Amino acid sequence: MLSNKQKMLAGFAHKPNDRELAQLRLENKKRLFQYNTQICPSEIEKRTALIQQILGKSKGIPHINAPFFCDYGCFIEVGENFFANYHCTLLDSGGIKIGDNVMFAPNVSLYTVGHPLDPELRQQDWEQALPIIIGNNVWIGGNTVILGGVTIGDNSVIGAGSLVNKNIPANSLAMGSPAKVIRQINEQDRINYMNKYMTDYV
Repeated sequence: MLSNKQKMLAGFAHKPNDRELAQLRLENKKRLFQYNTQICPSEIEKRTALIQQILGKSKGIPHINAPFFCDYGCFIEVGENFFANYHCTLLDSGGIKIGDNVMFAPNVSLYTVGHPLDPELRQQDWEQALPIIIGNNVWIGGNTVILGGVTIGDNSVIGAGSLVNKNIPANSLAMGSPAKVIRQINEQDRINYMNKYMTDYV
């Protein structure tokens, strides 16, 4: 028989308040409290060591501005050069995998977990979780919410204030609630940026 933790990670309905899962969340809350309130921002080595304890796996040194929130932490994997601005929330019951060179603006939230629509099932403490995967070189705009089961392809940009409930292909500019692909990102975007913002340097 599968444990609630195994059911959770497999995407099945599970009870989140069993002893094992509750203990994992409690231990993570202790580490988050320390990270968010007890280590000075200038103590970079201490902060780096602690955030690497919180996360399940990290390549390089993740840069995450406090306050930062997550359920378990151990089900989060981040790549090289990851940056998350203030008030990042990662509900990682279903697992979150983030690629290299990814940037989160303030108030970005990833919710892998969901609950039954039926009120009686909700009262019985059932929930389910689906993974979120974010590719390389992705920028997520401020106040964006990404739901469980979503994959965002490499090099994509999600506009501020979006609700992402479906997959976004690579090299896409997407925005809205629900988020929709506006267009593909291409070489002309580089040229336009340089002409508008870098005329003194080229």
